[in-house]
Amino acid sequence: MEEINIVKIGGKVIDDENARNEFLNVLSQINKNIVLVHGGGKVANQVLSSMGIEPKMVGGRRITDSQTLKVVTMVYAGLINKTIAAKLNSFNRLSVGISGVEAQLLKAVKRPVKDIDYGFAGDITPEGVNTAFLVNLVEKGYMPVVATIAADNNAQLLNINADTVASTLAAGLALSGVKTNLFFCFEKKGVLMDSNDDNSVIKHLNSVNYPELSKKGIFSEGMIPKLENAFKTLNFGVEKVVIGNSGDIKSFFTENCLGTLITK
Repeated sequence: MEEINIVKIGGKVIDDENARNEFLNVLSQINKNIVLVHGGGKVANQVLSSMGIEPKMVGGRRITDSQTLKVVTMVYAGLINKTIAAKLNSFNRLSVGISGVEAQLLKAVKRPVKDIDYGFAGDITPEGVNTAFLVNLVEKGYMPVVATIAADNNAQLLNINADTVASTLAAGLALSGVKTNLFFCFEKKGVLMDSNDDNSVIKHLNSVNYPELSKKGIFSEGMIPKLENAFKTLNFGVEKVVIGNSGDIKSFFTENCLGTLITK
């Protein structure tokens, strides 16, 4: 396998049908091996609220009780996953909608309770990725569309953070010897120095300036999991990590990529 690119789409781009379809149309035309990972937090929150269940988040991660697990499974692995796969297929880019459950793509364990009880949230590792299954789909010409639900050895479904899924898939592929890139796409132009200024993009983050900026409280709660996961993947051999606007996705595959480039 020459190269696989993990693309994670989230934020308002997932929630806005027109923006999502525009992104998928562009993505479908990129002649690269791509695995698409998606979130869907706002839709899940809307369904939970309509059921009288208050969505709970801590540090950008969802608290998943038993009722919330049922909802996120239906929304992530059902509605959103199949909607995205269907749209890609309509653009003549054959895709397969899956989750971490199929073929044990992601071996998960329930997150242990420490300071916070995350409920039915799962933890995954690069070593627990079924890379052969993923590579097989890509080699056959399909674009896997991955929803962020996995299961443990007792068939207990678990909710996994979408940024973690994308990062772990990338790290797992790199660990198995596949050249891998990781791209996080959302509505912003990249990681911002000032959350109120969309043009204050930090062009480059590395192991030196990231801790310094982090101490200053520059990064939002939702951005922190992305950044932490991005830096971890580099240690497994992922070639390139970019965080940027979904509209700039084509540039991520070039040397002059827009957004925020993350290196060691």
